[in-house]
Amino acid sequence: MGSGQTVAVFGAYGHTGRFVVAELTERGFLPVLSGRDADKLKTLAYETGLEARPASVDDPASLDRALAGAAAVVNCAGPFVTTAAPVVEAALRAGIPYLDVAAEIEANADTFAHFADRAREAGAVVVPAMAFFGGFGDLLATAAMGDWTAADEAHIAYGLNSWHPTTGTRTAGAVSRARRGDRRVVFTEGRLEYRNDAPPTLEWPFPDPMGSRAVIGEFTMADVVTVPSHLSIPEVRTYMTVEAARDIAAPDTPTPAAVDDRGRSAQTFLVDVVVRSGDAERRAVARGQDIYAVTAPLVVEAVDRVLTGRTHAVGVVSAGEIFDAPEFLRALSQHITVELRP
Repeated sequence: MGSGQTVAVFGAYGHTGRFVVAELTERGFLPVLSGRDADKLKTLAYETGLEARPASVDDPASLDRALAGAAAVVNCAGPFVTTAAPVVEAALRAGIPYLDVAAEIEANADTFAHFADRAREAGAVVVPAMAFFGGFGDLLATAAMGDWTAADEAHIAYGLNSWHPTTGTRTAGAVSRARRGDRRVVFTEGRLEYRNDAPPTLEWPFPDPMGSRAVIGEFTMADVVTVPSHLSIPEVRTYMTVEAARDIAAPDTPTPAAVDDRGRSAQTFLVDVVVRSGDAERRAVARGQDIYAVTAPLVVEAVDRVLTGRTHAVGVVSAGEIFDAPEFLRALSQHITVELRP
């Protein structure tokens, strides 16, 4: 447990940030609230009784004050293409681990590209995409690999019954689309490739009770950055159920609405991961509720493991590389059901 250690949360008042603050508190950490909007921070501080430290990515000194005395920082503030680098820099200056919940492909690729050498040389820990998209898929793919050192393909199919995006998700998506000139991206032959054609629609054989569903093929998420960052897999593809893809594409889809006392929405998910090597196939299946809410136990479990030394690597590292993937997933059994099918 956290034993009262202070963890700074940048973007603490956002939808995911609030879940992270609550999870940190429940696990015995002392969150310090930070972010750019002083009024929202003040409101959250009043609600929680926690300390608020306003900070801006344009003001390094304010970030240094926000992180002073903290054991780690969790960045929940998107668009991460704007916030990740300044907060990583502040974490490196403070000598503390950095974790974020970025789902943006470009932002995560930038973090690996720009900070890999510096973080490794400093013995620092930087974990991008420690969230439902990116980190979770990587943990599942790594666990499914088992003792394989390489595979030909990894397929990560997201069976979401719906997707009511937050304002942050819409903003980050718009920034990513603009950055890639409205092209879509796939990971093939060991590299990111940008395309102008429409993605395919196909059927994915989800396990029961979901069964076969129409999915958008090559609906590319942050897993195409995290998985190949440490696993020798030249083809990494992600898929999304058509219903969820339509929800996030529609401009009038409402934001998530809480249906329980933890603030979770009614959204459910089934993630089906298949890795193939030659004629052999291995699979990991995960089920749970609310992709935003489940990001909190994912990143807080990661914080706890980093601060207690239960890690395998330093530098800029994805979840599957730095943690024992099967053990990590078992630790989340209160929130997620995972089944490995070798």
